[in-house]
Amino acid sequence: MRARARRLLSRLLAAPVRRALLAVCLLQGPAFAGVTINAARYADPTDRYAHAVLGDDVENITLVLTLSDGTERRLSLPDDLVFEDTAPRLHDLDADGSPEVIVVESSQTQGARLAVWDHDGRITATPFIGTRFRWLAPLGAADLDGDGFVEIAWIDRPHLAKTLRIWRYDHSALTEVALLAGYTNHRIGERDIAGGIRMCDGAPEMVLATADWSELVALRFDGAVIEGRVLGTDTGRPAFARAMGCAY
Repeated sequence: MRARARRLLSRLLAAPVRRALLAVCLLQGPAFAGVTINAARYADPTDRYAHAVLGDDVENITLVLTLSDGTERRLSLPDDLVFEDTAPRLHDLDADGSPEVIVVESSQTQGARLAVWDHDGRITATPFIGTRFRWLAPLGAADLDGDGFVEIAWIDRPHLAKTLRIWRYDHSALTEVALLAGYTNHRIGERDIAGGIRMCDGAPEMVLATADWSELVALRFDGAVIEGRVLGTDTGRPAFARAMGCAY
């Protein structure tokens, strides 16, 4: 199985995305020099965004970070946003030894976007999908093409568009480098997101399902081409778990 990925604007042409500084519920304190993020979780549930794509209409508005100095940092969203997500994901995106936090934010009017945070707040984000109650499901982060920069992969509208999108993180900005329709990793109402990015034979692979859930696949991205192989026809969660564990 082989497919040509659409090459988008070069990261050299991408305009820097300014860091958004949140004014709500930020704890005041000194700079966080030498302090890293050890864990992250969502808190402060709300029903103000009744999409229920993850099985109920309760989302969260606060990101709680546990820092290496033993303190907690609470960062909260304004009234028009929620974290519509299963859990925050930690990944060192800029190779500085300290992880960033990857989250899904949803707007009351514009739907979901993927965002990157640290202990000071939001660093950067993709554009919103553009319509209320439109969601995205992350796969994970890795240097997919071996160029030294980390890519973040996610499925744009896993129940509608079913499109794999790959964005590169470079100097605190996200730039889209490839997309390919025909894949998904979530059904409406499921509490978790299937698959992810695995490392089984020295190269990262994205584990997903075809759009109709008929095949379990592993895809690779080399910087220009997305290609992959079929792992089987079982797309149940146990099959995904076996694939992520390198069973096949």
